[in-house]
Amino acid sequence: MESFKLKVIITSTREHRAGIAVANWFVEKVKAYPGFETEVLDLKEINLPMMHEPNHTKLRKYVYDHTKEWSKKIDEADAFVFVMPEYNYGMPPAMLNAIDYLMHEWKYKPAGLVSYGGISGGLRSAQMSKQVLTTVKIMPMSEGIAIPFFINFINDEGVFEPIELVNESYNILMDELMRWTKGLHYMRNNFLD
Repeated sequence: MESFKLKVIITSTREHRAGIAVANWFVEKVKAYPGFETEVLDLKEINLPMMHEPNHTKLRKYVYDHTKEWSKKIDEADAFVFVMPEYNYGMPPAMLNAIDYLMHEWKYKPAGLVSYGGISGGLRSAQMSKQVLTTVKIMPMSEGIAIPFFINFINDEGVFEPIELVNESYNILMDELMRWTKGLHYMRNNFLD
């Protein structure tokens, strides 16, 4: 069976971030999904500074080592999943910054969105991110996982224990992500210069 490289990008960089429990749940679950070779990219650990490359991203003339390493990680990916909270009705600033560092490396790859928050389940963050993602030619899935009141499902050991509807959303998202991954992989290898 062909294997594709999936990068799970954890976008919260706050200290004492409760959402890491959601990210850990997703990462453990996706490791068992057939056909994906999964790597976690935690923006808190990667710690990209605010975008400061002197050259436009379309040139791919990176000066800083952290940009070169980020470029390599994103370039080798076949698909992404962004695990994201919602800040002030929008996407996390670290996520926007990480996307802005690159252009070509993102192109023609699909992305799943796992959002969490209060009553909205992070959906406003997910919707805002779609505008940015499509601008760098990422195909965000319309299927996704939105987890309202996520904090209520984290147990005393810090483990996220989702309701069945969240698990069902996971299955729907991953099946659709695999379809798009195969299709866009074929397109990148056969129709692009």
